[in-house]
Amino acid sequence: MALFSTTTVSSGSATGQDCTLSDQDFSQLRDFIYNESGIFIADNRKYLVKNRLANRLRELNLTSFEEYYYYLRFDANRRAELTKLFAVITTNETSFYRNPSQLQMFQEKALRRELDKQRAAGSRKLRIWSAGCSTGEEPYTLAIILHEVLKTEIADWDIKITANDLSEAVLLAADKGLYSMYSLRTTPQNIVAKYFTMEGSSFRINPKLKRIISFGTINLSNKHMLTRVEKSNFIFCRNVIIYFDDAMKHQVINSFYDNLLPGGLLFIGHSESLHTISRAFKPEYLTGTIVYRKQE
Repeated sequence: MALFSTTTVSSGSATGQDCTLSDQDFSQLRDFIYNESGIFIADNRKYLVKNRLANRLRELNLTSFEEYYYYLRFDANRRAELTKLFAVITTNETSFYRNPSQLQMFQEKALRRELDKQRAAGSRKLRIWSAGCSTGEEPYTLAIILHEVLKTEIADWDIKITANDLSEAVLLAADKGLYSMYSLRTTPQNIVAKYFTMEGSSFRINPKLKRIISFGTINLSNKHMLTRVEKSNFIFCRNVIIYFDDAMKHQVINSFYDNLLPGGLLFIGHSESLHTISRAFKPEYLTGTIVYRKQE
């Protein structure tokens, strides 16, 4: 994840791009979005709010951003509109096997080390949390990696990947499991051949990968929702926290720390850092990438 009852309008009324977004309307909408999602929109992003919400005003036949604000707060259909709002204000730019060096380190070192640890303890349980999973490319990639590493042994393991996102729309796409070639642009060809089936010009994910993934909505700004996620060995939250302000970053990272099992690892985006956010984690430098470990 990354940022960024209707009425009839007469033919002379302005909608969408014709509407002016006043500073007051922008402040109201920005504060509303922050309170509902934790996403912080800076002052210099006002034009993005106007451009991205213009179509919502047009579709709802609303004549101003003020009307849209009150629609979000009080209309009987506000919950459905929130889903559409979240889809509009977040840019779900992702792909399978995104940031391959980090995933290679996860597959060859972090995951194998955890699997060996579990075997030595006589356990076969693994929990991974994909927080901000967008349209599913990340959790499906992790499922593929698990199948590649464990092979037939995977049937003997109790594995669950919890895949969450703010937007119900992207989760529906994830559950559908149908992708374009663009989503596979960073995926090795042998993996495409092994785990996808062509359907017209699209690619259908192998259904066996879904068996270890649980998709569901989550609002990372809601601490109570985060406490309900099962304790994890690994958390992936890549390219998400850069869209939070400092207070929200601290809150979310603290929740991740509480969720991780002792020795668990947090993976964030390559452009993100916990340097000024948290000193609770121990950074580890592995094969050209940084991960964050909860002390055992």
